[in-house]
Amino acid sequence: MAGTKKSKKAGKSGVLTGARATAARGAASRRDDSIESVAFVSLGCPKNLVDSEKMLGLLAEDGISPVPFDVAEQGEEVDAIVVNTCGFLEASKDESLQVIHDAIKRKQAGQIKRVVVAGCLVQRHRAKMLEWAPGIDAMVGVFDRDKIVEAVRGITQAKREARAKSAAEASDRPAYWIAANALVAAGERGMKTTGLTVNGKDGKGIGYFEDDSARMRLTPRHYAYLRISEGCNQNCAFCTIPSIRGKMRSKPLEKIAAEARELIADGAFELHLIGQDTTSYGDDIGQGLGAGGAGGRGLPEMLRVVSKAFDEVGVKDGWVRLMYAYPTNFSDACIEAIASTPRVLPYIDMPLQHASDRMLSAMRRNTTRKQTEALLEKLRRRVPGMTIRTTFISGFPGETEQDHKELLDFVREQNFEALGVFEYSHEPGTVAGTMEQDPKLAVSAADKARRRGEVMALQQELAFARQRKIAEEFDEKRPGTTGRRVDVLIDSTLRSHGKATSGVGAGGGLYQGRTSGQAPQIDSVTFVQSKAKLSAGELVRCTIVGADGYDLIAVPVDELEKKVSLKVMR
Repeated sequence: MAGTKKSKKAGKSGVLTGARATAARGAASRRDDSIESVAFVSLGCPKNLVDSEKMLGLLAEDGISPVPFDVAEQGEEVDAIVVNTCGFLEASKDESLQVIHDAIKRKQAGQIKRVVVAGCLVQRHRAKMLEWAPGIDAMVGVFDRDKIVEAVRGITQAKREARAKSAAEASDRPAYWIAANALVAAGERGMKTTGLTVNGKDGKGIGYFEDDSARMRLTPRHYAYLRISEGCNQNCAFCTIPSIRGKMRSKPLEKIAAEARELIADGAFELHLIGQDTTSYGDDIGQGLGAGGAGGRGLPEMLRVVSKAFDEVGVKDGWVRLMYAYPTNFSDACIEAIASTPRVLPYIDMPLQHASDRMLSAMRRNTTRKQTEALLEKLRRRVPGMTIRTTFISGFPGETEQDHKELLDFVREQNFEALGVFEYSHEPGTVAGTMEQDPKLAVSAADKARRRGEVMALQQELAFARQRKIAEEFDEKRPGTTGRRVDVLIDSTLRSHGKATSGVGAGGGLYQGRTSGQAPQIDSVTFVQSKAKLSAGELVRCTIVGADGYDLIAVPVDELEKKVSLKVMR
């Protein structure tokens, strides 16, 4: 399986030097021009990861062997490198360009033949890419993933001339496939687009016509991301997504069901439902809750379809986790569906961005603090054990100390189970980007950092106290009858071993896992100490016996239940 490059490692070049570099250049000069292997770097969000998995699947189907990127960095011979970029924030752009530059250096050193760049940065900054990174061999936009094989293999001059619209395109300049929007991409693929739109909410949309099946997954086998839609109907002042990915396009229910069955059959126990705005599912194709009548099925029906897919594959258990919800569109029907649909976890990822009405209005969030509080109260009341994860922005243009105080008060009152904070990033082309040009509205970098730090310090205080309280439910003198019991999904085996503790366990292996209230990569984890050997993907009934900051510590229930034998009296 091909490997992804974690964002925090993106600055490492991986360029070979010395004798190994000389040997690699010699090997490259002896090879023919065919492309037989590829290393893939996937940056950004889970939605980008799904794109990477699909492109890897297409390359593998065409006979190109994937090479894990970390192995390629260590000197494994590889013919091409594909960088699937993130262009959401300025920092994402810088990170992506660093990885691209590193790959180009390897090509210049004779270690690889081609550098292909795909994803959001290409879609957003297509006109500047070659200026920023000369040496790119091909570019693929977000609507053209199916062109990745041509991009990696390269196209002949005859093909170049056949598809060129000008003499410049027919030259030896890098080939590129970057459709302006989904409607254009559909038309180029021979689809009938008459009467269809990309307006997002009119019920006449072209929908998500691309195919996410037959992916080469980069996640562990036991969980997978299932995209239910692409693009966004919202018009948040700070966001670049609609300008990159377009308006919302929902994936038809039958395609979602088929893909869910495929992922479950491939071993996925946990499905993460993703999109830019999952609560608006179906609005663009006339199947949203607002459509009314028989067609108004929306998110609730989609959740039922995904849950049913487990039954159709013959899998009794499973987890379905809803991500990227939008508060404005969270109806009572959606809450009822989360509460009553089998396998749907009592967990919601819902970015709220702020709590001050002034800021919510400036951000164009179309909601108020009072409305948000009512929604959160309803979620917690209707869904027992509800976990709410959210994110906020500090230092948005015009944010005052009073606005910041309101956010702190809101965080303290709500006591969120998981929370993240981003410092506002100036993004050209957005409404907020224009606002920050006004000195009266701009927030200094120091204030952005300070405010973010204060929110995170408060969240740490609240989260640590919550985890300690959970841990205190366990009494080591009565290990079999005390403590909170939870199901833990094992993610990995850790190298270290747990130490024996009085009344708790006799040591053993140490494993990292997650409860239903913990999503991978973004939330805290649960460490499991077990004498038995556990495997990734195993669901283990555990008792929480301790806490370590944000994280929990657990032991399998059956290892805590002491068996007492009495002597037989004669």
